[in-house]
Amino acid sequence: MLFVGVDLAWAEGSATRPANETGLCVIDPAGRVLDAGWERGVEAVASWILRATTTGGEPQAAVVAIDAPLVVPNATGMRESEKQVGRAYGRWKVAANASNQALKWLGGVTLRDRLEGAGFRVVSGMADPAPVDRVMFECYPYTTIVGIEELGYDDERPRYKRLPKGVAPALARADRAVATDELVRRLRRLETLDPPLLLGSHPLTKTLIDEPAPLPGPAHKHREDLIDAAICAWTASLWFRHGEARVQILGRDDPQDPAGRPATIVAPTRESQRLP
Repeated sequence: MLFVGVDLAWAEGSATRPANETGLCVIDPAGRVLDAGWERGVEAVASWILRATTTGGEPQAAVVAIDAPLVVPNATGMRESEKQVGRAYGRWKVAANASNQALKWLGGVTLRDRLEGAGFRVVSGMADPAPVDRVMFECYPYTTIVGIEELGYDDERPRYKRLPKGVAPALARADRAVATDELVRRLRRLETLDPPLLLGSHPLTKTLIDEPAPLPGPAHKHREDLIDAAICAWTASLWFRHGEARVQILGRDDPQDPAGRPATIVAPTRESQRLP
């Protein structure tokens, strides 16, 4: 079984404006990073995933965890799974953006269609996959970061993404870099967990350990996308190994789309975060 993490750029881009980078990472059950990198545009992302999950021309069993909405049955408003992110993790200052069919950027839906055409299927996360399955689900890295007690974010999420407001830009970038490096340091705690994540096992993800976070925005975003992809890949591995003992399925009672796909988010959880 392979575990693929995708930090997807929601906007698909155009001929005149290329899509933002998507971070990608694939790990094995031992936590070794087999491949990692970045692509632009849904077609390139799908091709990367299919290459990473094919050996000798044969498709391999794989779980793909994607940080983007895959199933959006609602015409307006917010999906129930997104509302439940705030209910379960709001105390840690984690909330989800609203997604609906009125949005012009739903790259996750396009990627889902592309992967379905190659034999993957969307799962809710409520049942264990069969050993031969090729499945995908939606995840959200922040829920993993604050939902895994061993990472130690007991009060709030780390500020490794957007610059804080009301702070001088130079100081804000420095603070963000410190938070990013601290997150990488804590992710190394996963080396001894079940399942593990070994960032140092691949030259590209090893740079997250060996090199300090850059201050400029584009370089920082480049690094952040890789971090989130690794977190998504490990979330897939965690779900496969432990199921609902260590994750909760947000939006499990939300209506499915016309094709019967679930609009759920698989979210690692502490017991104190678990919704009734």
